[in-house]
Amino acid sequence: MSGVLNLVSVGPGFGDLIVPRAIAALRDSNVIVAYELYLRWIASHIEGKQIFTPPLTQERERALLAIDKARSGEKVALISSGDIGIYAMAALAFDEMKEDDDYQVNVIPGVTSANACASLLGSPLSHDFATLSLSNLLCPWEWIENRARHIAQADLACVLYNVQSAGRQEGVYRILKLMLESKAPHTLCGVVKNAYRPGQEVSIHRLDELPSLQFDMLTSIVIGNRFTQRKRGYIFTPRGYNDWHDESTVAAEEPALPSQAIWVFAGTSDGNTLARQLAEQGHQVVVSTATEYGGELALQDCPGVTVWAGRQGVEARKQALQRHAARVLVDATHPYATLMSQQLMGLSQSLGVPYLRYERPSAIVDIASDALVCDSMEQAAEQAIAKSERIFLATGSKDLATFLQAPGADRKQWFVRVTAEPEFIQRAIDLGIPRSRICAMQGPFSQAFNQALWSDWNIDCVVTKDSGDAGGYRAKADAAKALSIPLLTVRRPALDYPVQADSLGHASAQVQAWLQEQQQEGKHA
Repeated sequence: MSGVLNLVSVGPGFGDLIVPRAIAALRDSNVIVAYELYLRWIASHIEGKQIFTPPLTQERERALLAIDKARSGEKVALISSGDIGIYAMAALAFDEMKEDDDYQVNVIPGVTSANACASLLGSPLSHDFATLSLSNLLCPWEWIENRARHIAQADLACVLYNVQSAGRQEGVYRILKLMLESKAPHTLCGVVKNAYRPGQEVSIHRLDELPSLQFDMLTSIVIGNRFTQRKRGYIFTPRGYNDWHDESTVAAEEPALPSQAIWVFAGTSDGNTLARQLAEQGHQVVVSTATEYGGELALQDCPGVTVWAGRQGVEARKQALQRHAARVLVDATHPYATLMSQQLMGLSQSLGVPYLRYERPSAIVDIASDALVCDSMEQAAEQAIAKSERIFLATGSKDLATFLQAPGADRKQWFVRVTAEPEFIQRAIDLGIPRSRICAMQGPFSQAFNQALWSDWNIDCVVTKDSGDAGGYRAKADAAKALSIPLLTVRRPALDYPVQADSLGHASAQVQAWLQEQQQEGKHA
């Protein structure tokens, strides 16, 4: 008598999300082969049946067991969560079948993890999208990275499966870095843990916020595209795009750029000062800034330089540097812009262009007795929530989610200062900060201003970065001391820079030395 092999999809975890055909297959089968977790939401459909539950790591053994039972004439249901044909057991079953097997095969589709997570977030997959598993057990890691790179370059929305495990901690951060090379930092994303299962957690973030989060194997990440929007606490991707070249969604257009220039990647006032000094020495200088406002400041502070303002993906940046024969890369970005620094170091290495990190001196050393230094934003969030009730965040907009979504954050009152860019203000609003508690102004600020603002808002704790004197750190420290409130300072991230300068004179001299070396090499060539 010929057996039956039912390859049954039982959805993400709720009984009411199992399709009727799957329920019928379960009831019609007399042998059930499944991972034990799946039995929790199908128990009512398999009472009195013979049940086998090989552990999670024995997928092939499960498939072989189900096939063996079907060959012996049994009606077997081999079960997977989600859809059995997507990153699941169906492929293993077909792999182990023989051409002369005569048992009947039925594949019953189901609600995938991508579908389930998308439904909890809103409608982020309404246009073209991809899925990518980050497990390298059955696929070389190089292939995973290559596929991620192409997904990002195509700006496809995507769902990341098998995000992080105990033995595979760093892979997801490498993939997110690849995404950020081509996708805009403000791309809207969702993180979903235990979709439609006990312990379900759903949160929305910007793409550049994800590298600071922790994940696990029960988490999926949904990354939108440039058109993904936020509304009423959900994210959605429009089905039709009215204007593919909308200036608010595309990278900054490349201006006319000089050849053989010094490229200064700024975003800080002292970075602009260095660019101006180099230009005054008679060098061609390009200043690259992440925002239009940063570009406006660079034009004011650096007469005679060429400014390229707005976001550029790493590939566009690489092509521009190569096409215009950049002579030196000066990284004068913010001390906490680690992703940008890593990208510039990578470009320097791949293009053979000297790289200099110019970073304003730390101010913590001078006033360490007055500062409570934290090693990370997460540690600062934990301490602030434990110590205080009315917390002022002077950390910028990028890290707001780390504080506002930390355990216990909902019991505190939060106040923030962000740069007066509409997207930064909107980010604070989207995270639940009332408009009356947002200070949107361009710093740095005086001690008197800080003191007056914090006093008026009855602030009892301030969290800031080690932005140095040029970034107004001392004024914040003095204001906090005058008000007798704790100042939590997040330590600067440590990167292994090949060459670093902490003064304008040192930076200028190093650039000049490289230019002279290049000139000498040119004479001997």
